[in-house]
This record gives sequence, structure tokens and C-alpha cells, in this order.
Amino acid sequence: MLRTTLAGLKLHKSRYVTTVLAILLGVMFVSGTMVFADTLNASYEESVMGSATSVDAIAVPSQPEPGSEGAPEEPIPFTGEQLDEVRALPEVSEAGGLLRSEAVLLDADGRAVGFTPPAAVGLEGVSRFSADEGSLPSNGDEIALATSTADQTGFAVGDTVTVLDAEEEKRDFTVTGLVEFGVDPSYSLGGAVVFDPDTVREMTGVTGYSEIDARAAEGRTPQEAADAVTAALGSGAEVRTGEEYGLAMAENVGGQTEMMRVALLLFAFIAMFVAGIVIYNTFAILIAQRQRELALLRCMGAKRGQVFRSVLAESVVVGLVASALGVLAGVGIGMAGATFGGPLLGTGDAVPVVVTPLAVVVGLAVGTVVTVFSALIPATRATRVAPLAALRTSATAAGLEKGTGWIRVVFGLLTFAVSAGLVAVTQMADLAQVGLVVVTAAALITFVGVVVLGPLLVRGIVRLVGVPLRKVGVPSMLAVDNSTRSPRRAATAMIALTVGATLITGYSVISASTEATMTTMLEEQFPVDYQISPQFSMEEPESEEAGEPQEASAEGSEGAGSTEGAEGAESPADGAEGSAEAGAAEGTGEAGAAEGTGGEPADQEGGAGEAPETPVMPTVPAEVVAALESQPELGQVFGRRSATVETDDDRMAFVYTYPGAEIGADLTSDVVEGDLADMGPGRAVVAEGHLDGVGIGDTATLPSENGEDLSLEVVAVVEEMQMLSGVTVAEEDFAKAFPQVDGNEMLFVRAAEGADPAEVRDAVYTAVEDHPTMQVGSAAEMKNQFSQILDIAFYTIAAMLGLAIIIAVFGISNTMALSVLERTRESALLRALGLARGQLRRMLSVEAVLLCLIGAGIGIVLGVVFGWAAGASVLPNMIFAVPVGQIAMFIAVAVLAGLLASVLPGRRAAGTSITGALASE
Repeated sequence: MLRTTLAGLKLHKSRYVTTVLAILLGVMFVSGTMVFADTLNASYEESVMGSATSVDAIAVPSQPEPGSEGAPEEPIPFTGEQLDEVRALPEVSEAGGLLRSEAVLLDADGRAVGFTPPAAVGLEGVSRFSADEGSLPSNGDEIALATSTADQTGFAVGDTVTVLDAEEEKRDFTVTGLVEFGVDPSYSLGGAVVFDPDTVREMTGVTGYSEIDARAAEGRTPQEAADAVTAALGSGAEVRTGEEYGLAMAENVGGQTEMMRVALLLFAFIAMFVAGIVIYNTFAILIAQRQRELALLRCMGAKRGQVFRSVLAESVVVGLVASALGVLAGVGIGMAGATFGGPLLGTGDAVPVVVTPLAVVVGLAVGTVVTVFSALIPATRATRVAPLAALRTSATAAGLEKGTGWIRVVFGLLTFAVSAGLVAVTQMADLAQVGLVVVTAAALITFVGVVVLGPLLVRGIVRLVGVPLRKVGVPSMLAVDNSTRSPRRAATAMIALTVGATLITGYSVISASTEATMTTMLEEQFPVDYQISPQFSMEEPESEEAGEPQEASAEGSEGAGSTEGAEGAESPADGAEGSAEAGAAEGTGEAGAAEGTGGEPADQEGGAGEAPETPVMPTVPAEVVAALESQPELGQVFGRRSATVETDDDRMAFVYTYPGAEIGADLTSDVVEGDLADMGPGRAVVAEGHLDGVGIGDTATLPSENGEDLSLEVVAVVEEMQMLSGVTVAEEDFAKAFPQVDGNEMLFVRAAEGADPAEVRDAVYTAVEDHPTMQVGSAAEMKNQFSQILDIAFYTIAAMLGLAIIIAVFGISNTMALSVLERTRESALLRALGLARGQLRRMLSVEAVLLCLIGAGIGIVLGVVFGWAAGASVLPNMIFAVPVGQIAMFIAVAVLAGLLASVLPGRRAAGTSITGALASE
């Protein structure tokens, strides 16, 4: 039986070509994903370990325990005395400190780079970082950039760059080198600039070291050096060997790689599922066509078990061969992905490819197991036909032509009803994140129903579509008849395409609906043309002896020593010459409102205990406000101020006011109850759910900085996550409760009626020209950026699902090819009766296109329904949008896929000899 099986495979190997391709593509995706992920992990580890193991011990300040209010506290940096103590250790040959703060880097247009300033680093002595290109700075006129920062800005070695110092004055530096900080998130996200140690102290005012690196003395091990450093620095330091530090960082970054691996393997699972459907259909047709051959084996003494094992042996051989080819292709795909995609993910240019035994074994196992599992039902069917009965039948696949019984119909309709009920539950009940899981379960149940009722759906749709096709010509009429002759076979073939079409359509509906929802929210709830905000500094104000220069890291920060912000040096009348403490007391951002921010520590303020300590928010300088208001092209300028307080029930409440804006006219939100027009002094608008148990007419009591509670009448409750969030109060009430917050953390600009958009843009940028850290964004730019993000996500997912669709097309082509083989004599008879070669090819093309359109059509309908259900379960106020253009493209792709699937079968059918085919039976 084994020899017979192998001989049959060798004789009819062409029948398995598309099946092999389907398995190959699925396994290629699995193995390629594992090779790609393993290579990324190894590259990250090599990158991190390469820098970490250049030193033997690495010490960083330990994270303090949370304060009494539960707020995180900043680690205490190392002092110069501690660094000297480490250098004096007999176990250490040399040690160096890393100074770190922030510095505002300007791009080629003179604007601040990034939402937050890049890290400003100074390397004093030995360090785990070194210049990847060029050299590190050696004097006050030189600077090095992180490679990520250089890529973002376009600067290179030899260029001149501008950085703002502590007084916001511009200073020019020459780029002498580029430093590869690797995947360390503290540097890779915001970027970094490197000065020599004296310059970074001068530029930022930093005094303490955020890291101490040490090399072991001769004859000492890294662990001995690390232990000695631990003893010297005490409990205020976390010390690890360079290898331990690198492994820990690589493990953290590896978690992101594992998430990527899981996401890609999910798409690989979809591809293998579709491949399994194709394999099942192929073996089902082949077994049905070989009934006479198998029956003859039974007559010659083969037992049912031998026939069953023979079919499984075929599947094992096909699966192993295809899987081996798929693993080889996967290694190539993984290599290409790591080579071209690795640098985009921060692995560097040279990426060594890692092929683990697990990637090979998993690829072989997945491909073989899926193939064998898919062949189980056809193999079982091969044992159920009586030998003599099979010998009396023709070579047609009669085994697939059983009717659809009423049990299948009832079961299929029941699945649709259950699925509809689950979707209804997600829309009527607030299931939060569980709603998406319920929708997914409903989609799977519906898919089971489509599989069960597939033959009926194919027969009904073909009859409906066939009415106009029958009038087109003889080839189309014959194609319609052929499509209804084997509805179960056609249904099984089109199911594979239905899977891909459902997923890609569903995601396109979610993407289009999300974009429509966000666009509407921007237009209706964010009715401004431009938004201006300062560059946000991640740094906490330092202690009094080092705080003054440190707090000036972002223009407009009231902790920078000026009442209005960056241009404090030009406004002595505004108190710019005062101390840092005075400047901080004059005005703060959001945090100041919450904690009585000023030069005094929070625990010395009576009101400070009302809210946990948060970073001081920078504010927009008054000069910018005045400049904007003086522009005739601008119709309205208003700001936003905020504070954070802790309510009596230990919940955080965010309080907002909008100086210059009329609530209900200039700023609106969807109203749950009440009227925004009633807003005024002594009244408040509350977002739904923000304050427990507070409704229309109730009094909202909020603590304030002066120790007196602020009591406000609630006049409106609005939808959350819109323009008016938290608690909105009148400007007078806000100023009374939070007198220290007298600066706008954000400005909103609306163009004058009829103003030219280009002139409006020029007016806005002219107003902020002298304030490079002001971040300018427009509603149009926000919408474009959001659309680009969604488009990138859509095309990425479409590309991932595209492989499943390609496999499905191979399945349809395979079904057509086997059908042509089965109908060889019939095709020859049609030719003998006058059907031309072109007409025969056209008949098969129409048949394949019908099959693809049915599969894609059902998938599109399911995708639209469940895309809406999934989106609505996540976004309660979602605006449903159907991407007509994309769906039209899907239909065009389905037609093209049908035409391509019919090319080889049509050529084979048209090239068959008429007399030879008629004489073969």
C-alpha cells in the first residue's frame, strides 16, 4: 500500500501543486515570523549588551517609595563625592558619571524638536556609551546627537545646530559625532543630545549624576566590582553588573518583540486556517474522483484501515514536502524582514539572522499537522464506499453531491439567530471591553452557519445572478449551470475567500467609522483652526540650590524664573529678574493648581495635601497671546487653564476654565441634561461620571488652594471624552480658587471670517516666531495625521490578510483545475458540438469569477455587519461609515482573482485533444 501510495503521488503530482503552494505560504508566514522575531530579539540583546558590557558595574539611583499621598517621587541623583568614593575603591580601576537633564534643540526651521525636549547628557569619565560615528564633544562649542535624533532632524556630523540654554538664549554648536543609545526607552523615545560635562552643567544647571559606570580593577571580577560599588553607595543605589543590566533591558525590550510575534502569528494562524480549508477541499475532490481506484484496491484485498492510512500517508508526504519548502521560504522572508524592517525598529544596520531549531520544527509541525488534520474527513469517506458500488460509478466526484438536509438548514438558521442575539446584546447593554469578545464570538458562530448553509447560499446566489448571465451568451449560460451542479464543492472553495474578505472588510469598516467619528468630533467639539501649547518638560523642579536653571527647560514654564515664560529676560517689569521661587509662585500650570506649587515644598503648604504632586506644566507666554490678538487675520483667541484636586471621596477631579471663550457658543459638548447657556459665575458644567452622584441643580464642592471649598451649582452634565471634560468653571471662580494658576497651558485660535488660510497660518507662525518652543497644530493637520495613522494600519493589516486571500485564490484555482480534469470528456463533447476554444476558456473564467464573487460578497456583507458591531461596542457614539471605495476595490480584486484562477485550467481544457478525450473513456 505504501508503494502504491507513493507511486500514485508521483504519477499525479500535478494535482497537488496548488495545495503545496497553499501549505508553503502558510508555513512561510509562521517560520518567517519566528525568524524575524528571534532576529529582533538577538539584535536588541546584542545592541544593549554591547553598550552595557563595555563596563563592569552600572549604578543608578534607586526609586524611592511612594509618598504619603501615593504619588511617585523622583530618584535622588548621585553626588560628586559619591563618584569620587567609587573611583577610590580598590575593586574599581576607573569610574565615570552620567549627567542628565533636558535641553531644547531647534530644527532647521528654528522650531523646538519633539513634544518634549530631548535628554541633555554629559559623559564624565568612563561610560557605557560611545560615539557610533565621529567623536564625543570635548569643549563648549561641540555637541553629539543620538542617532535617532539625527534621523529625525536630518542633522549630520559637521552641521551647526542651535540649542536653548537655561535663560532661553540660543547657542550654536558643531555636531562632532552621533551616539547610538540603542533601545533604551529613556533615550530612544525623545532623543538625546550630548555635551561635554561642563557645558551640560552650564546649559541645564544639572549637578547630580543619574548613572555611575565602573570598570573592575585588574584581577577583580565584575561581580566583585558591583558588590564594592553597592557597599559604597548604600541603599540609595541599584547596582548590577554590565551583563545583568544588559539582560534586564533586553528582557524589557523583548516583551515588545513578543507582542509583535503574537500579533504576526495571529495572521499566520488565519493563513493556515484558510490553507486547511483548501487542503480539505482538494483531498475531498481527489478522493471522490478516485473512488474507482480505491474500490479496486479494496477488491484486491486492501482493508478499510489500509485505505485510510494510504490517504493519510499522502497527506503526510504532501505536508512534509510543502512544509520544508515553506520553512526555507520563511527563513528568506524573515531575513528580508530583519534586514529592511530591523533598522526601522532600532536594531541598527547590520542585523544577523537567527534561525532557531524551534522555528524550523514549528514550521514543519504546523504544516504537516494541518495537512493531515484537513485530510482526515476525506480519508474517512474513502473507507465508506462499497467496492462493487464504486466500480459501477464513473470518475465523477459524486461523493460531494449529496443534498442539503433539513437538519443542516435548521442548524444553520439557528446559528444565525444566536449570532444576531449576541450582536443585539452588545448594542443594548454596556459590556465595555467584553463587548468586543462577544462580537467576535457572534462572528465565529455566523461563520459556522455559512459553512453549514454554504451549498444553499451558492445555489441561491447563482440562480439569482444567473438570470442576466444566461442572456449574455452560451459560455455564461454553461458557467451558471456548472456552478449549480456542485454547490457543496463550490461552497467549500469559496469559504476560504470568505474568511479573508470578512476580516479585511470588517477592519476597513472599523477604520472608516473611527475616522468619521474622530473627524466629526474635531469639527464639532473642537471648532478652532489652530492650537498652541508649550513644549512639555518631563522634569520636576529641583531643590532650591539647583532648581533655578533646571526649571527653564521649556519656554513658557512658569518655573523658569519668569511670570510669563520664556521671554522673561526681556520683561523685567513682569518680575523676570526675581528668583526661581518667586517666578514659580507667580504662575504655574496644571500642577500648580493642584498642589500650591511655588518655590516651597508641597508639604509646607496647607492646601498641598489635597492632590498628589504632579509635574509643573509650562504655560504660553503673554507675549504670544498679545501677538495673536493683534493679528487681523485671526478672529478669536482663547485659552485653557487647569487644576487637579482631590475630592472628599478620595477621587481626583480635573478643573478647567477657558478665558476668552463663551461656553455653549465657542465650546460645546453633547449635553446629557441641563443647558450650557446657563453657565456663569458660581456655576459649573460636569462631564458625566466625573463626580459621583452629582446632577443638575446639585452643588459640587471642590477644595481650593486657599483652604476654602469652592461650591458651584451644576447647570449641565455633558458626555465624557469630548471638548468639555472634567469640571468646567467660570474664569472668576477659577482665579479665586487657584490664584497661582494665571497662565494658559494651551491656546485655541479661530480664523477671522473670510480670511485666507495661508495668511492665517502665516499670522499664527509670526506670533510664535520669537518663541521656538511653542508647539503649533491645526485641526486639519490633526485630521490628516490621524487619517495617515489609520491608513498605515489598514494597509499593514490588509497586507497581512492578503496572504490568506492569495491562498484562497490558489484553492479556487485548484478546484477549477480538478473540475476540468473531472470534466475532460464533457469539455471535449462541447468542443465537438461547436464550442470554440475561446468560448470554453470564457466559460471557465465566468465560473471562477462567480465563485470568487460569491465568496467575496458573503465576506463583505459579514464584514460590514460585524465591523459595525465591533466598532459600536467599543465606541458608543460611533458614526457608522461604509468605505465604498475600498469595498469596490475588494470586488475588483475578487473579479481579477477569479480570472487569474481560471487561466491555467482554461488553457488545459482548451488544449485537450477532442478525439483523445472522447476515446479515453
